[in-house]
Formats: sequence, structure tokens, C-alpha cells
Amino acid sequence: MAEDLRIFLRLWTGGRKFGPGKAELLERIGALGSISAAGREMGMSYKRAWSLVEDMNAMFARPLVVPARGGAGGGGAQLTAEGARVAALFRALEARLAEAGAAELAEWRALLPDMSDET
Repeated sequence: MAEDLRIFLRLWTGGRKFGPGKAELLERIGALGSISAAGREMGMSYKRAWSLVEDMNAMFARPLVVPARGGAGGGGAQLTAEGARVAALFRALEARLAEAGAAELAEWRALLPDMSDET
């Protein structure tokens, strides 16, 4: 348990949330070029992944993901430069928080019981 101690960052704006799951979805869409494949890798339905993409696109001034219609060449999706930037900024914030809070997290770990012997 103590070794799993970490800070989770979530940003709220205009009633919408952005957190590690959405950042991961953007990263996977960028790598795979597909909303459905990214969602599948994360264990979520296409409908859920698409809903998250719509929410993120509505959250920002410019779209983060641009879907392509299916057809003979198949569908797909493209992560925009804005989407890549949002994911990178979120990861940078996570890293800064972890670094800035490292001493405090170490103190928290020392105060928690040692759970390594439990199964």
C-alpha cells in the first residue's frame, strides 16, 4: 500500500474534468490512430471512448481529436497538435507535482503500515 502512494491530478474547468484517463486516451489515439482501438486497449467501449473525446473536444477552444468517417479505407482518428499539447502539458504537471511533493509523500509513506506481508 505505501509503495502505491501517489498524487492524482484532475483539472476542472467549466464543469468538465480532465485527468489521467483522458490524457492516456489522447496518447493512445495518437499512437494508434483510432478511438476504438485506444478505448479497447484501455478496457472501455467505443461509445465510452467516443463520449470522452466529444467531452474533451467541447472543453477546449480547438478540437483535440479529429475523427475520420469509416468506409472503404476504414475510419480512424487523428490527434491534433492541440491534443498532443494538452496531453503533454498534463503529464508535465503530473511530473512537477510528484517532484515537488516527493518529500511529503515520503513522510506519508513512513506513517502508513507496512502492507508488504499481506496477500
